[in-house]
Amino acid sequence: MPQHTMIPKERIPSLRFPRQPVPLSAAEHQEIERKMQQATRLGNGEHGKCRIVFQDDEGLKAVETTIWAYDPQNIVLKYGMTIPVSRVVSIEFPS
Repeated sequence: MPQHTMIPKERIPSLRFPRQPVPLSAAEHQEIERKMQQATRLGNGEHGKCRIVFQDDEGLKAVETTIWAYDPQNIVLKYGMTIPVSRVVSIEFPS
């Protein structure tokens, strides 16, 4: 996994996300979908956090946060902040 910069979730609203999706394989998309489901259950049930690695217009970034909900377009975080699903590279869980 290439290096990413950790940022506080409060910076997300100021980021710019290109329209084109990050190039990923079908298997990688399925894995992200599966992990979004798992992270949403964890976030709503236990307020557990995950690390979302994504790409904005400047490069790879990551945020540790709780996922409250998601739809095919966006991951919804606390206070209505969103990250476009098409720009997500991976979702990781702390061990």
